[in-house]
Order: sequence, then C-alpha cells, then structure tokens
Amino acid sequence: MLVLFLLGLTAAASSRKRQATGEHTMGFIGCSMAENIAQGYVAVGGTHMWGPYGTGGMVVQSWTDTNSASWRLFDQQAARYGRPAEVWVQICIFQNPGATYDEVERLVANAREHAAPGARIWITGQPLYPDNPSSCFLAGPAGPQLTVDLAKRAAADASLNVTYPGEFVLMRNEVQDGCHANAAGQRSLGEQALAFWG
Repeated sequence: MLVLFLLGLTAAASSRKRQATGEHTMGFIGCSMAENIAQGYVAVGGTHMWGPYGTGGMVVQSWTDTNSASWRLFDQQAARYGRPAEVWVQICIFQNPGATYDEVERLVANAREHAAPGARIWITGQPLYPDNPSSCFLAGPAGPQLTVDLAKRAAADASLNVTYPGEFVLMRNEVQDGCHANAAGQRSLGEQALAFWG
C-alpha cells in the first residue's frame, strides 16, 4: 500500500514537472543581454523558455508601452507558441535614461497583459560582473547593480506578485566587449537560466 502511494506521488510530481517545464511555454522580455541568455539556454539544451527572437537594444522604455514594436514582436512569438504560462522580465537599461521603479511596474503589468491568464512572472536584472564590477559601458558602471536592485525591490512588493530567481553573472573571461557575453559566457548564462527554470 505504501509503495502504491509513493508511486502515485512520484507520478503526480512528474506530471507537475512536465506541465511546469513545457516546451516554449515561457516567454521573455529584455534586451541584447536577454538574447545572450536565450542563446546560451538553447545551446545547453533548454526548451522551456523561448529562444532568441531579436530583442537587441530593447531596454526598459521599449516595453513600457503595451502597443510598442517590442510587444508586437513578443506577440508574434506568442502566436507561434501560444501565450506563455510564464514570462521572464529582464530589467535592461542604457546608462541614460536608466530606469525608474514606476517603469518596472509597467513592465510587469504589460507582461501580464500579453501572457496567458494567471501567468507566473519572473524578474531579474542584467548580469553582474563580479570580477569587474564597473563593466558594461552601455548601462554605466552602476547600471547592472541598479537593475538587480530594482528586480529585488519588485520581488519584495507583494502587490506585483513576481519572483526573483537570483542574479545572472558573467566573469571577465566570458565577456567580449565589456558588456555582452562571448560564446563561453553565453553557455554560462544558459546554464544559469537552466538552473533557474529548467
């Protein structure tokens, strides 16, 4: 009897896992840094999240208007795979103008609008550079940490109902231009994404 009960629990857990990690059921928004992560994720065999779809240069302000070209691109992916049951929101900035918390709240609201009803929302900042903290000329020396701080603030805000899974990191030998990941960095980021989301 105990064996049958345990087998039933295992089957139920396995079923939940399959539903939670369905192929292409997790969308994302962000910029070229999100593309780097998606490229690496696909390279290491990840299938739950969408692959790269051309979000280079799409910082926070690209996603604050729910009718923007960025969201139209997202909706094309949703038409291809179905409205996602999960969305990863990456806070991505240029040094100027940066980003405000109000803009982050708008990103979350827009993600909910474009996803499936009841979708789970994940939020992170750009990757951090632990052995070169002032890296990423596009975001500015304090930019990557600002994006992480905004993501953590959003996750602590119960009214937003978003989850912060952790921070992405890139080491000096994984960066090609001071900001973006080289091939090794993409794989590293992809493995980090796989650990977060399967």
